[in-house]
Amino acid sequence: MTKLLNYLKISLLCVSMAACTQLPGNVPPAVPAPAPIIYPPPAASALTIDSAQSLIAVTVRRGGLLARLGHDHLVASRHITGTVSPKQNRADFQFRLDQLTVDEAELRIAAGLEKQPSADAIDGTRNNMLTRVLDAERYPLVAVHAERGAAGQPLQVAITLHGVTRNMAIPTEIREANGIMTVTGSVNLKQSDFGITPFSVMAGALAVQDPLELRFTLVAK
Repeated sequence: MTKLLNYLKISLLCVSMAACTQLPGNVPPAVPAPAPIIYPPPAASALTIDSAQSLIAVTVRRGGLLARLGHDHLVASRHITGTVSPKQNRADFQFRLDQLTVDEAELRIAAGLEKQPSADAIDGTRNNMLTRVLDAERYPLVAVHAERGAAGQPLQVAITLHGVTRNMAIPTEIREANGIMTVTGSVNLKQSDFGITPFSVMAGALAVQDPLELRFTLVAK
C-alpha cells in the first residue's frame, strides 16, 4: 500500500509540472511570415508610443479536471512600438512575441494571482507558449490597427495574431493633456478565434482555458 501511495504522489507531481515544463517532440520548421496588412502612413503630426510607459498584460487561466494542480499565468509586453495620429483618429502599433515576459511578480500581484511560480516553471511555460502555442518563429508579431469614432464610442480595432486578423469594438478611456495621449482599457479574447489551440496535457485533464483576459495602457507623446 505504501508503494502504491508513493506512486500516486509521483504521478500527480508529474502531471502538475506538465503544463509548466517543456514537452518532448519536434518543433515545426519556421516558414516565412505572411505579408502584413498595409495601412496608410501616419500623419506628420503623429505621436509615438512610449514603450517605457506602455503595457499590455494578459491573464491566462488554467482549466481541466486537474486545474488545481497547475497555475494561472500573467503574460506581458513592455516593448510596444507604433504611432497614434489624433487628427486621423487612428493608431497602429505592434509587439514581438519573443519579447513577452511571463509571470512578473508585480503584475501577478496586480492581477490577483496566487503565489509566484518557480523560475524553472516560468521558463517552461514561456517555451511552451512560444513554440507549441503561438508558433512565434512563423508568426513573430502581433499587429493592431485602431480607429476612433464618435466621442464615447468603443474603438474599432483590428488585431492580427497568428496570421489571423479579427475585428472588434473595445471600450477605452482616452486622456489627452500637454501633448500626451493615454489610452487604457480591457478586453477578453479567445485563442481559438485566431486559429490557436490552447495548451493541454493528459487529454485535456490539465489545460489552458481558451479565453484570455487582456488589459492595456498605451502612452503616446
